[in-house]
Order: sequence, then C-alpha cells, then structure tokens
Amino acid sequence: MKSNQKKAWLFLAPTIIFVTFFSIYPILRAFVMSFQSGSLINLNWAGFSNYQYIFSDPEFWRAIKNTLLYALISVPVALAISIMLAWFIFSRVKHKSFFETTFFMPYVTSTIAIGIVFRYIFNGEYGMLNFVLKALHLPTPNWIDDPAMSLTTIIIFGVWTSLAFNIVILMGALRNIDPNYYTIADMYGASGTEKFWRITIPQLVPTIAFLLTMNIIAAFKIYTSVYALFNGQAGVGNSATTAVFYIYNKFQIVGTPGVAMACHSDFILDYYVCNILTT
Repeated sequence: MKSNQKKAWLFLAPTIIFVTFFSIYPILRAFVMSFQSGSLINLNWAGFSNYQYIFSDPEFWRAIKNTLLYALISVPVALAISIMLAWFIFSRVKHKSFFETTFFMPYVTSTIAIGIVFRYIFNGEYGMLNFVLKALHLPTPNWIDDPAMSLTTIIIFGVWTSLAFNIVILMGALRNIDPNYYTIADMYGASGTEKFWRITIPQLVPTIAFLLTMNIIAAFKIYTSVYALFNGQAGVGNSATTAVFYIYNKFQIVGTPGVAMACHSDFILDYYVCNILTT
C-alpha cells in the first residue's frame, strides 16, 4: 500500500546508506582513481595510461592467470573432496559432532598462523610433506622456493583450508534430507552408490550451488594464503602473485594507487565474467 511506502523506505534507509557508503561508493571511487596518477594525496588525471600500463605488464597477466587457475582448479577439487568426506562422516562415522568440530577448527583459526605451520610442512629440506614423500619413494619437490611449484603449493593449501567450511555446511544439508528416501531405496534393493547418486546428490544441489558461489568468491580474493606461505612475498620471482596481491603491491609497496585501481576495475570485470560462466 502507498501509505506504507514511507515507512518501508524509513526502515530500508540504514541499509541503503550503509551499502552506498561502504560498497557502491568505494567501487565508483576506485574506478575514478584508475584514470588518475600520482600519490594518494596528490592525484592527477592521466586518462587511460594506467590501463595501458597494466595491459603491457607481464606481472599483471601472471596475476590474472594464477588467480583464474587457482579458482578453476581448487574450487571443484575442494568441493569434490568435501562431498566425499561429508558423506563418509554422515553415513559411516558414529561421533559426527566430534569430527565436525575437528574439521571446523581450521576455519576459525587465523590463516596467517596456519600458513606459518604449512610453511614448515612444505619446506623442501626438512618439511613433513617431503619426509612422507621420500618414505614412499616419491619425488620431493621444493614447494616453497621453486617457482614452478608455487601455484601448486597455493592450490594444495587452498583446498585444505576450504574443506572446513564446506564440510560443516554439507553435513547440515545431509541432515535435512528426508530419511524416508533412503528407507524406500532400501526396500527396492538400491545399493549405496545408487542412493548416493540418485538421492543424496540431487538433494544437495542447492547447497553445492551455494558453496560453489562462496568458494569462487573466496578464490578470487586470495591474498592471505600467499602472504603467509611465502613470508610476505609472492613467491620466488613473483611466481605466486595473484590479482589481489598485485593490487596490494602496486598500491602499498610501489605507491601507484592509480595502477592498482585500474587492475581492481579489470579484476572485478574478470570476476563477474567467471561467475557468469560457472553459473
């Protein structure tokens, strides 16, 4: 009713103001800054020079490539492992709450702290991972100091860190599946594999879609993992640089906010394109 419109706008006003100042305005401000050069307190109009710079910068394309590869590899792998582990815990393990708590602990732990631990695990000389690989007579690469292994290291770390959130959400979704489906399937002699693919997976589709979206968003924002694993750097020769790390480097270290915001604007476009393609 028209008489309630004013009240509705009044209730919506705090949210609208918050979103405008903390979401819409920063995006527009960053877009304007992408056409400016100079220091943050003395910006001058520079036209498309910042975009010309990033498009001719090999490091920018490496950052975009690493980010896309990280998202396209780590997200589906992490989801597949999470579904298998969640299904195994739900169907085979008795003390589910204990395992849920165990898996969820990394999610509430600082990524920097976990990264420091994994830096020792991935160490090429005395790391635990190479110790296990050596015992199994498998190759022992230098995960941290070899530029060719930098992206692989980030992907492994990213898959491990994303399991916590995925498994807890999937466990909640599994509990909401009507057990009568499985009872009827047992009456008709359905195997465990048939029940998984014909009952469990279809019922999990909304949850999987939600997790896919959340994981893609997190993958495109990857920065802390790189910072923690490579001790504040982007790997040897910037081999592990990502889009957000590139923005941070140009803005904070190099001191060229216009270049950083040009990358930011292009990165947002790439992000939405990837989201459209995956959905």
